[in-house]
Amino acid sequence: MKRLIMIKYASEIFLKGLNKSKFEKKLRDNIKRALRGVEFTFVEDSGRWFLESNDIDEAVERLKKVFGVSEICLVTQIKSDYEEIKKQSLLEVKESGAATFKIETNRANKSFPKNSMEVSREVGAYVLENLPDISVDIHKPQCTVHLDLRNDTYVYSKVIKGLNGMPYGTNGKTLLMLSGGIDSPVAGYMMARRGVEVECVYFHSPPYTSERAKDKVKKLAEILTEYTGRTTLYVVPFTDIQMQIIEKCREDELTIIMRRFMMSVSCRIAKDNEIHSVATGESIGQVASQTMQGLVVSDDCADRPAFRPLIAMDKIDIMDISRKIGTYDTSILPYEDCCTIFVPKHPKTKPVLEVIRKSESVLDKEKLIDEAVKNMEIIRIGH
Repeated sequence: MKRLIMIKYASEIFLKGLNKSKFEKKLRDNIKRALRGVEFTFVEDSGRWFLESNDIDEAVERLKKVFGVSEICLVTQIKSDYEEIKKQSLLEVKESGAATFKIETNRANKSFPKNSMEVSREVGAYVLENLPDISVDIHKPQCTVHLDLRNDTYVYSKVIKGLNGMPYGTNGKTLLMLSGGIDSPVAGYMMARRGVEVECVYFHSPPYTSERAKDKVKKLAEILTEYTGRTTLYVVPFTDIQMQIIEKCREDELTIIMRRFMMSVSCRIAKDNEIHSVATGESIGQVASQTMQGLVVSDDCADRPAFRPLIAMDKIDIMDISRKIGTYDTSILPYEDCCTIFVPKHPKTKPVLEVIRKSESVLDKEKLIDEAVKNMEIIRIGH
């Protein structure tokens, strides 16, 4: 008899056909990386994955943050002996303290002499004989005992929900425009959940933005690496660009022109580092620069896809995810980023592309971008 962790992976991986093994391998590699420093052994039984570890609690906590894992089950491994199966099922129900239960059987081992329905019915009857004060409830039981019949049998009732999604690193790369706010870390998490490798860019405007603001963004990137394992943070000096825009452009166009520069710089960094796309935390209509017209004008500067995973999400929903992934408390720290320090009183909400292009033509855009990229700081986190 052994205590093991059974890992079930996301159903999407089963749909990958001939490519399934590639996704499985990546997920296994990600699990091994997440468990670095924890003693464990990877075990397979008829296609099912198990972990044996002396520190099950720590292993479970780390598996909870691995994209592609759908369920984490704490199982007892026993021989596929019918009497042992009944005794272990009884113990599982008894230890749960539940008033109602049901038995669910998965008979992967077709040589087992009874079918799934027979096993569930007979094991359930055995539990009722020995625990007369409880009852069966097949719809909403307080305890569901799962019997997974393979070469050995795995008995469990505790199932922990995983993150699902796709294995991290299976769907290309994106450069996340990471501010110190609530939205962009959530956008990075959601891209990573789809298997996209995430690197980050932050626009820093000293002395108008403090070192604490930069430290806050670095902390947000570190929290994201709890899910991704590692990332690179590009810290771009943005003061000169903002000063040039303020000096030479109309006040109501400051925000949208600034966003265009951010998009241009991000695409330059992405190109230089073979990153396939950029991503932002923008949500349609949330602020003045995130109107449909504003997004069109911003995208005019992109030479690769600009993904916005939060585009149709409500702010409350975004905040809920932020709390769930652990970025909220850091995001609300009162250190301003460069997007909030020079906000015009009446920003243009319906910019016209040709007008904005003409307005920014007074700036030496390429030179400003070259200088910003040349002087950026590169911080590697989790490498």
